[in-house]
Amino acid sequence: MSLPASVSSWLLVLLCAVSGAYCLGRVRRSGGAAAREAGGEALMGFGMAVMAVPAGFGEGWRAPVLGVVFGGAALHAGWLLRGGIHHAHHLVGSLSMVYMAFAPGAGHGAGGLPLVTGTLLLYYAGYVVLGGSRLVTAGAAGVTGVTGRVPPAGDGQDGHDSQDGGSAEVIRACRLAMGTGMLAMLLAM
Repeated sequence: MSLPASVSSWLLVLLCAVSGAYCLGRVRRSGGAAAREAGGEALMGFGMAVMAVPAGFGEGWRAPVLGVVFGGAALHAGWLLRGGIHHAHHLVGSLSMVYMAFAPGAGHGAGGLPLVTGTLLLYYAGYVVLGGSRLVTAGAAGVTGVTGRVPPAGDGQDGHDSQDGGSAEVIRACRLAMGTGMLAMLLAM
């Protein structure tokens, strides 16, 4: 692997690990459903960090371990779909990680099925654009004081540190960073 590719891989590892660590901190600061959601996001962040490690580190164990961990996470996300469609993104993310773990090339070169990779690229590109626009509009609404809606108190969407363990903008930015990381790993396939 060339030096620029190695540096970008290690920067992606750092981004994903920091996102995972922030989500792990949210687990400690929140309770109930918010803590479970933050725990799933922490798992995704740390798993993405392991997945983004440049080729040559942990090649023998990485794919099977990530496959089992994210296969279990996909089953859990599938189970949570009973409670609402908002868990579908976690299912897509977990299945994407299983796919990248076992695809030929494992995210570090040409590999994977073009149709599946292309579909996931479109999904994550849309997710990143939508998440980025939501983050920008949330920041603009906070600056101008115009929100367009009044969220219920303590839902975490009002920018206050309540049940979710962090400010809404930072949580959105963390999710956007992980979505961007998934997009970058898919592009590397």
